[in-house]
Amino acid sequence: MEFNDYQKLANRTLYGNEQVLTNLALGLASESGEVVDIVKKYAFQGHELDEKMMSKKIGDVLWYLSQIAEWNNLDFDKVARENIEQLKQRYPERHAE
Repeated sequence: MEFNDYQKLANRTLYGNEQVLTNLALGLASESGEVVDIVKKYAFQGHELDEKMMSKKIGDVLWYLSQIAEWNNLDFDKVARENIEQLKQRYPERHAE
């Protein structure tokens, strides 16, 4: 699936008004915190790494990111491409094609 396709399909679940961006930013922070909590429990509390829950929470983070991009009329594929180009410049020795 392409990021733009995901972005459009995910958008059908977005509701709200002028407070949408605030809701999305808070949701992103909350879901990111849940990813961090899974890592913390694994790294410092002796829990098994819950890959199923990690996948679900990363999916939730992806949803929030896609909708923040959508709300700002940002092409999600372009955001991903530009980030890869930035990483290639930042880490040229690790560049793999």
